[in-house]
Amino acid sequence: MNMPPQLLVSSFLFILPLLFLFVFTKKKNKSSPDSTKQQLPKSYPLVGHYFSISPNQHRRNQYTTEVLQISPAATFVFRLLFGARRIITANPSVVQHILKTNFSIYQKGDSFRIPLTDFLGEGIFNADGDNWKFQRQVASHEFNTKSLRKFVETVVETELSDRLLPILSEAASDNSVLDFQDILQRFAFDNICKLAFGFDPAYLSPSLPDAKFALAFDDAVSISSQRSSSFVPWVWKIKKIFGIGSEKQLAQSISEVRDFATHIVREKKKELAEKSSVDSVDLLSRFLSSGLSDEKFVMDIVISFILAGKDTTSAALTWFFWLVAVNPHVEKQILKEINDQSETSVYSEVKEMVYTQAALCESMRLYPPVPADTKEAVGDDVLPDGTVVKKGDKVTYHPYAMGRMENIWGKDWAEYRPERWLEWNEESKKWSLVMRDSYSYPVFQAGPRICLGKEMAFLQMKRVVAGVLRRFRVVPAMAEGTEPVFISHLTSKMKGGFPVTFVERGGTE
Repeated sequence: MNMPPQLLVSSFLFILPLLFLFVFTKKKNKSSPDSTKQQLPKSYPLVGHYFSISPNQHRRNQYTTEVLQISPAATFVFRLLFGARRIITANPSVVQHILKTNFSIYQKGDSFRIPLTDFLGEGIFNADGDNWKFQRQVASHEFNTKSLRKFVETVVETELSDRLLPILSEAASDNSVLDFQDILQRFAFDNICKLAFGFDPAYLSPSLPDAKFALAFDDAVSISSQRSSSFVPWVWKIKKIFGIGSEKQLAQSISEVRDFATHIVREKKKELAEKSSVDSVDLLSRFLSSGLSDEKFVMDIVISFILAGKDTTSAALTWFFWLVAVNPHVEKQILKEINDQSETSVYSEVKEMVYTQAALCESMRLYPPVPADTKEAVGDDVLPDGTVVKKGDKVTYHPYAMGRMENIWGKDWAEYRPERWLEWNEESKKWSLVMRDSYSYPVFQAGPRICLGKEMAFLQMKRVVAGVLRRFRVVPAMAEGTEPVFISHLTSKMKGGFPVTFVERGGTE
């Protein structure tokens, strides 16, 4: 028999104070001998794991990792309000199951799409089914070897030599502090716009201009992400109805972002209309030339690819440069590799930078650009570790936690050690790269949705590393021993930015 709503609310109000009293009492008894042992969080009637989740919202990646590290199968079922469930895993066999084996069951789903639809619309990162397949098919043409080579040898090289390096050189001569995270985001933003849309926003100009679009984009990402991770989603929905608080700010930010995307799309349409033949290689031209006429849909595609290109590689590089700065023995090996390749072409140089790629893989293991990704089950299932999945459950695989699992990486998982990705070849006297399978290391996703831009990202990052470290030593402008704080929205960031100074290298370095 169904309980009347009034009785349900009354019961909840009666039980809630008792639960608070119980939890408060438990906290006061922390001095008991067993309290130092790590324990899995406890679930309570109606509120589930609220008392464990709520105080850790500001460090949800770190907290979730701690839970998964002590979970027997590296999978844990969080119970939310009124019986809702979220399954989180760092188990490679489970990751393979949801991203490949039973791919059709685990989709973006309404729980992901609805909070993000105002921002991402029907773009590829917010799409399922035929819509996703169409965008994936068209986009795949842009990520072949020829396009990658063009990207490395023209777009990245121009942005690096004409914009990034002169800015760093001036900072070195003035001994000024720059937020390197901001600089790398500007660099990546210019690159993705030029490659994907044939448009140069010149965000990395010497004056480092304030860009209304970039600020609005970051706000839209942050608030949309907060929607997705909200413990009580009806709160943001009510705020949206009344147009108040963060929802008012989100609406203003999305308007700014869509004005920018509209400008890009209309300029590209005009450019294509004036051409006698279509020879543009950028992604937007391909979509428009495929017959798409729905301007909103095309704008959704533009916004999704800006999200992918602006924040992922810049996040990876930010943490990489910090890790290298505090691990001088790694920097020494990278410099040796860079100097050994100094006489080769740009494309050959980055192709041969094996140790550098290992160092990048290792930094993304510890600080993945996308620390967690959630799917929604559209049917009942059972995971390989025996966890029962019910239709409507949210299932999250967690690259950030997986990079910290002893059973995957060994007892030294906390060490930054590029050598774990390498094998020494005695005949050639060279390192060779040994990649982990994509289910133990799902930094670029895996299965049918594996990242199309993976190779492009490595080529871009290795070229930036070579260009910057060949000329400069990157010195964090932080108190000694300070460790930056890892935070994430849809993608990860270094809290408060990454303040650094740049020191020109001498001839003997």
